[in-house]
Amino acid sequence: MSNHLSQVNPTQDPIFDLIRQEEIRQTEGLELIPSENYVSANVLRAMGSILTNKYSEGYPSFEGLNWHEETIASRNPGQNFNWDEEQIKEQILPNYRYYGGQTNIDRIERLAIARAMKLFHADHANVQPHSGANANEAVYFAWCQPGDKILAMNLGHGGHLTHGSPVTRSAKIYHFIPYGTTPEGDLDYEEIERLAKEEQPKIILIGYSAFMKIPDFARLARIGKSIDALLMADMAHVAGLIAGGVHPNPLDFGFHVMTTTTHKTLRGPRGGLILSNGNVASPLKKPEHTLENIPILIDRAVFPGTQGGPLEHVIAAKAVSFDEALQPEFQDYAQQIVRNAKALASSLIDYGFKLQGGGTDNHLILINVQASFHIDGKFFERALDSVGLTINANSVPGDKGGAFRPSGVRLGTPAITTRGMKEPEMKQLATWIKEVLDLCLKAQDENGLKKPEVQAALNKIHQSVIKLSKKFPVPAISH
Repeated sequence: MSNHLSQVNPTQDPIFDLIRQEEIRQTEGLELIPSENYVSANVLRAMGSILTNKYSEGYPSFEGLNWHEETIASRNPGQNFNWDEEQIKEQILPNYRYYGGQTNIDRIERLAIARAMKLFHADHANVQPHSGANANEAVYFAWCQPGDKILAMNLGHGGHLTHGSPVTRSAKIYHFIPYGTTPEGDLDYEEIERLAKEEQPKIILIGYSAFMKIPDFARLARIGKSIDALLMADMAHVAGLIAGGVHPNPLDFGFHVMTTTTHKTLRGPRGGLILSNGNVASPLKKPEHTLENIPILIDRAVFPGTQGGPLEHVIAAKAVSFDEALQPEFQDYAQQIVRNAKALASSLIDYGFKLQGGGTDNHLILINVQASFHIDGKFFERALDSVGLTINANSVPGDKGGAFRPSGVRLGTPAITTRGMKEPEMKQLATWIKEVLDLCLKAQDENGLKKPEVQAALNKIHQSVIKLSKKFPVPAISH
């Protein structure tokens, strides 16, 4: 009997041609979307491995890993912890899996857990969430009952869809109370404190997709502790900056839970991660519903509460990326992300762009192009895309443009920093962005971008973008 799978010619399947085209697009263009990044060859290798074949519902054993030593409890970021990786690789421990054949799977997942704990100074890590949305949903499910209140950042002020947007599943189950930002672009801490006292939410959540300041985690922790709320931080956007030591870690300020994606600034595969502080034990036995037991409650909430089988090839890739983030050079990378963002923001301001918050303290930049130049973000996004500069249209506080014609655009520096770009390239990028903006004003609308003289000017910029892109190769892609 012939094996069809072994006889498929990738050159004859259009899927592989489209993948090749995407490789060319990424190679010849510049990703400025702050949610995106490039992974290493080793992360890709783990993602495409035979671990894809394995079902592994459940968890590895936590036996004998000694995760509650005094050094861990101290949460000293400078401490050189002993995480016994060699022990993990060698031991065969009883597992809590539904299927057999889990020896290697258990070792891989325990390594991923241990590395994540070390990276973020956590008592425990759940590496199974398929995405950041799944991670957040699991925390809500672990701690709240339907109808319970959750205080979270308003999406229109830079929050995230999964933090209570009415279109989401979680918003139909839990009662989200939004807080916003000040006119200066910082969190409105007085509003947060007032709402916390008035509403007595079960969770106080800080997290964002378009916020350029450094949150005052100590102040937020004081507010949360005053009402005995679970303190939750969704650090999906800045997890790599935290790992690299250029952004404060909310777990170091008394937060109980931190969720994140593993891509973006962390530069791993697309997936989710939940870090928590408290007691760690087998999730088979339901613990008392206390803040001290939140790691166990979260494990139960992920599986079987909100997910089935984990994606072990993705977990292996997460483990690889965590190890990469533990290396000294990752700190250099994180520092350069911030320097690049500040340099790009400064150059854009010089060109007359109005930036939300007046600039940036992290990797994110939010431009109000409507206020700056009276064009909408989607028009500007499409014009920039035509020259190989990939950004995304994004709403700004008080936006009247609607979801599909917002007033702003969002951009960031993680991906271009991965390619090795530094401050001089940021000035060039700002110049191209301003040149495209001027062409948008000349064209007046998207149909006007098709005018021959506008097309010629855009093509000239595009060729310059390609030329620069080729000087800074994409990791794991050879052209």
